[in-house]
Amino acid sequence: MALNTGRPTGKTDEQLSFSHKIWIVIGIVALAVSIILILRVAFNVLLMVLAGSLIAVFFHGLGDAIQRRTFMRRSICMIISVVGTFAIVGFLFWFMGNKIQAQVAALSDDFPRIVSKAQGQLQQTELGAKVLKSVSKYDTTSLMTTAQSFFSTSFGVLGDLYIILFLGIFFTVSPSMYKDGIIKLIPPSGKHDAKVVIDRISLVLKGWLKGMMLAMLLIAILTVSGLTALSIPMALTLALMAGLLNFIPNFGPLIAMVPAVLLGFTISPNMAITIAAMYILIQILESNIITPMVQKRMIDLPPALTIISQVLMGTLSGVLGILLATPMLAIIIVLVDELYVKKQKEVIITSE
Repeated sequence: MALNTGRPTGKTDEQLSFSHKIWIVIGIVALAVSIILILRVAFNVLLMVLAGSLIAVFFHGLGDAIQRRTFMRRSICMIISVVGTFAIVGFLFWFMGNKIQAQVAALSDDFPRIVSKAQGQLQQTELGAKVLKSVSKYDTTSLMTTAQSFFSTSFGVLGDLYIILFLGIFFTVSPSMYKDGIIKLIPPSGKHDAKVVIDRISLVLKGWLKGMMLAMLLIAILTVSGLTALSIPMALTLALMAGLLNFIPNFGPLIAMVPAVLLGFTISPNMAITIAAMYILIQILESNIITPMVQKRMIDLPPALTIISQVLMGTLSGVLGILLATPMLAIIIVLVDELYVKKQKEVIITSE
């Protein structure tokens, strides 16, 4: 007579345990994939929040500067900061808008001719012929597709500016509400650390933004002065492009130099070399004067990590990711330093 052991027939305990583990692994993988997909979709929203925060940091930094020099009430200084910024930007667009628009249109219309003439100038030298031969190996269709993708992403960024601007204004009007809201989500034991981290991130972003804007202004002034001295047409547009693209470390100055050098080739190869040397000299001045000033106000960002973050962020979010790669990297380094490195040092000191 067979005894009933209470086990299901046909399956051993080992088989049931293995099947259970398989389903757990499948569930974890499915959850991880879902979270990654959600983060991928929401990553652009996170970048827009960061961009809005940078606008608020700019307004508050300008308000602090006004208050230190005038000793007026904080609310009045903030109104002057916001209204004054919009007034200055509007005046610049009104004063230089028509001229810049005409130069941009002329540069856009003449660009194929400029490239063709530059190719003719390069063909006259041995080195230039080798450069053209190397470039001609690339597939023109793929280059055009990349360019179209870049500009379509750029227009997408321009479409997001409306939301970013309003986020910046809301963050400017009541920053404490959002800051206190974040701190309330932290457990009581970590509220002090959260406040310290938020204050340090704000200080780092404020210093980085101040130094970056100073560098952009300096490069635009030096570029327009140099191009005007060389009698290069469309100097104002090229200088504005150089200043704005300096917001993108490493790659921005190189991108800004390309149209200026091509325009120089339409005059002579020597002029193109002179323009390239001028751009390089301006970047050397910026790297040795402005960058050290920026690094006094913020953490020192390793160049390799900056490039890696730009490539990674550009792959994930296009132009907006490249623009915000540096401040995002600064925030990550602050978080790692405050929440891990300093904690490890405290543990070592306590153990000793």
